[in-house]
Amino acid sequence: MPQAIVHFCHGNSFPSGSYRHMLQHLGQHFDIRFLEMHGHNQAYPVTVNWPFLVQELIDTLEANYTEPVALLGHSLGGILSLMAASRRPDLVRCVLMIDSPVVTGWRSLILRGFRLLGLLERYSPAQFSIRRRMIWRDEQEAFEHFSSKEKFAIWPPEVLRDYVRAGLKPHPEGLCLKFAREIETQIYLTLPGNLGQIARQIRKNKVPIGFVGGTESVECRQGGLATTKRLCREHFVQLPAGHLLPMEMPERTADACRQMLEKLMK
Repeated sequence: MPQAIVHFCHGNSFPSGSYRHMLQHLGQHFDIRFLEMHGHNQAYPVTVNWPFLVQELIDTLEANYTEPVALLGHSLGGILSLMAASRRPDLVRCVLMIDSPVVTGWRSLILRGFRLLGLLERYSPAQFSIRRRMIWRDEQEAFEHFSSKEKFAIWPPEVLRDYVRAGLKPHPEGLCLKFAREIETQIYLTLPGNLGQIARQIRKNKVPIGFVGGTESVECRQGGLATTKRLCREHFVQLPAGHLLPMEMPERTADACRQMLEKLMK
């Protein structure tokens, strides 16, 4: 019997190869497929509420699969998957979001207000991404740079090596980030302010939705989880990790995702 197809979508600034350990573990149970990088095809520009990024995912699904598939996404990828399922439920068997809080209500109003006032760069991760270092002499220098940062230091070394290999490309001065910091920043500045509408449409479409998140996730604490819990109901679990749980604990995250996907696909 062929394995069920699971289409994976990565988080902002992390090409899919960065998730090799988690996806390799999941690949023992599912046929894992993915687009290496979202946001870098000029045919699908990054604009407010991400309509073209969602269309890129929909077009990828239509071009590669002949039946509905499960969508698995981390952070950005989870929200893109949810939005694609709301627009084209005929293409989606279920959606599993990894630490992708569905931001609605007063938080969504603040998001839209900050964007209108031009304040979003000051009060979002964009304030850091726009100044992110881009170039290193070689992989070892890049590895040492990232391993000195708090959020990367807790990753297993082999996972950080995967990120360095997947996330860098040749540059005249050595290696540079493959995921452009300008694109990363634009994604933060155009965060969807219409997820309440998306959540209502998902309920009408009756696409099964699940969530695997981190109890220490700053992103979930800031974004709130009330709507996410209502949307997922019994298909909501958290692990003792932060927002980057696929890198912090790849095998445990994969196990939780496997169990949740099996429930969602019943």
